[in-house]
Amino acid sequence: MTSIGIVGSQGRMGVALAAASAEAGRQPLGIDKGGDIAKLAAEAGVIVDFSSPAALEATLDACVAAQTPIVIGTTGLEERHHYLIDDAAKDIAVLQTGNTSLGVTLLAHLVREAAARLDADWDIEVLEMHHNRKVDAPSGTALLLGQAAAEGRGIALAACSERGRDGETGARGRGNIGFASLRGGTVAGDHDVIFAGPEEMITLSHRAENRMIFARGAVRAALWLTGQKPGRYTMPEVLGL
Repeated sequence: MTSIGIVGSQGRMGVALAAASAEAGRQPLGIDKGGDIAKLAAEAGVIVDFSSPAALEATLDACVAAQTPIVIGTTGLEERHHYLIDDAAKDIAVLQTGNTSLGVTLLAHLVREAAARLDADWDIEVLEMHHNRKVDAPSGTALLLGQAAAEGRGIALAACSERGRDGETGARGRGNIGFASLRGGTVAGDHDVIFAGPEEMITLSHRAENRMIFARGAVRAALWLTGQKPGRYTMPEVLGL
């Protein structure tokens, strides 16, 4: 039976991951800050990490040394983290995503399809809201959805995104993808992708009611990943999209 190693096991997501692992009939193993990541990687059949960008390098090193696959759900990653992930994926199976929800994975697929069929006359805006303790913005999920829209349009998101509008910003850039972030209360995660066209509008939405949806998706991804060769994988592959 594959055991699931949880990095950051005492955090809110860590507790949810342990519950989802047990729900799936798998033994959860966990460490928190200061724990022995090398030991966890050696004992677990697969690692799931939702902890922090600062801890990722050590976790990847431990997984490579132990030849243990890893699911990375940590948000706020920078370019250098993706270089580290690419390097680790030469030796082990790695799945990195801004959101492990199966519903969000399908939503991103729908966003990509819509963006491919609606031209630049349709403005795309990504609106997200999270709890008041979230530290990064836009959320990893918002960026994932924005990237899906950019891929559908065949454009580079980094060169065609608009964020943090305030004051005299000028007219909206044609074909750009806008982001807006709201913070408050205990919201687990709400996301809307708005396609605003001439005299009509389409909104594709997802509402997270509980963190367990992310935990269950991560566990499903982790169990799928154990059968894969070294490489970098995505949530759509877990669903066969």
